[in-house]
This record gives sequence, C-alpha cells and structure tokens, in this order.
Amino acid sequence: MLGFRATGPQGILKEAGETMAQERWERFISNLGVYVYGLAAIALGVLGLIWGDFATNWQRVPADIPHHLAVARAAAIYELVAGVGMLWRGTRRVSALLLTGIYTVFVLLWVDRVVAHPLTYDNWGNVFEELSLVAAGMIVYASQGAGMGRWRAAGFAINAYGVCVVSFALVHIIYLPGAASFVPKWIPLGGPFWAGATAICFMCAAAAIFAGLLASLATRLLTLMIALFGLLVWLPMLIAQPHVHFIWSGNAINFALLAAAWVVADYFAVRDRQRAAARKRLAEVRV
Repeated sequence: MLGFRATGPQGILKEAGETMAQERWERFISNLGVYVYGLAAIALGVLGLIWGDFATNWQRVPADIPHHLAVARAAAIYELVAGVGMLWRGTRRVSALLLTGIYTVFVLLWVDRVVAHPLTYDNWGNVFEELSLVAAGMIVYASQGAGMGRWRAAGFAINAYGVCVVSFALVHIIYLPGAASFVPKWIPLGGPFWAGATAICFMCAAAAIFAGLLASLATRLLTLMIALFGLLVWLPMLIAQPHVHFIWSGNAINFALLAAAWVVADYFAVRDRQRAAARKRLAEVRV
C-alpha cells in the first residue's frame, strides 16, 4: 500500500517501540534545564544551611532583621525542598511556583535600592539578575500546565528573560573595568577585550530571543558562556579562597543563572521541534 512499508506486525511493533524510545529520550533531553534549575536551588539551599546566611550579596536580605539566622535557614530549607521537587514530574509545577515566589522576593529586595539610587545601574543589574531566575521559573511552571494560556505565559516570561540579558550586556559595558578585572590574567587579549566581547554576545543573544530567530542556538551558546564564567572565573576563585562566603555565593548564583539560561534554551528547542513536526504533518496532508 502506498505510504506504508510491508514490515509485518513484528516490524511495526519494533518501529513503534523505537519511536516511543526516541520520544522519551527527546523529552528527557528537553527537561535537562529543569533538572539543572532544581539542582541550582538545592545548591543555594545547602549553601544557606552551611553558612547560616543568604547568598551575599545577590540575595539582599538585611543583616539586622530579627532572627536573621533562623530566617536564612528557613529560606535555605525552602530552596532545598523546592529544588528537590523540581526533579520529579509530579511535583515540578508546584516547585517551580515556589522557586518563582522566593526569587521574586529577592527581586523586590533590590527594588528599594533602585528607588533610592535610580541612577546607579548596579542596582538595576542585580534586579535583572534575580528576575532572570523568576522568568525561568515562570517558563517551567507554564510548560507544565495545559491549554493555550501556558504559551502566552511562557512567551511573557521569555520576553522578560530577554530584557534581563540586555541588562547583563549593559552591566558589562557600564562597568567595563570591573568586569574586565574578573577575567583571568592568563587568557590572551586581556580583560577589557573579553568583557566587551561578552557584552556583544549578550546583546546578540537578546536580539535572537526577541526576534525568535536562531533563538535555540543563541540561548544554547548563552548557556555555554555562563558555564564558562563558572569554570574560568568563579571556580578558580573558590579553589584559591575556599573559606570566603561571597565566592561560594558567586558560584551558586552563577550556577542558578546557567540553569535559567538552560531552561530558556530548552523552551526554544521544544518550540522548534514542535514547529518542525507541524510543518511535516502539513506537508503530508498536502501530499
């Protein structure tokens, strides 16, 4: 028969099994960012329990609040439990909502600094760093839902993440000498070159996110770039100074930012596959 292969019942069952296995594998690959997002929350939680403090100075909770130690450890347990929940499909949506909530609190804790010093971009930069974690949580939460509304919610979160990436670029431009100082001395061409190149890469990634063109590739490369920050900048600092809380916090936050970028990259990868499948089905109908 036209359009069917005469493979017999065993061949059809084998082909169906291979298709299902391929779909399961693709679904797992598409969820890798979700797992990394959960692991990053676990890392922040463990860090908070060990140090009895928030991830300074990113999680800007005043040191003089009542029962600071108890609040810090409660927040750490919250992040730890929500992070573990991200690793299981049945609890993933609720856990994503929980992480979105606590990361939103950390965003708001920077807003008062923005209001007090609106012309200091460092405050804005910290708002958008925390907001990128919120956006990723919203994407995971929306992706686990049903109906067309989830795509609208995810689209809003994607655009919010794009704004955050623009901010990452601006931080590297406005504070070029400071960003350059983080570049290891052994890397050729010097710190200012790589800080400027990083800003350009951030801008290109943001443009791809907003335009939706090559967004999957751009966000994969963005994820890789943030991973390199951890490997080339933060990890060597941790090895050299393992007793500094700020450096541990920087590593954990960089891990969380990597996870957020990974979630966004997975979103675009899934979207591209769905569009390709839809085009294939449309072509088959036309034939």
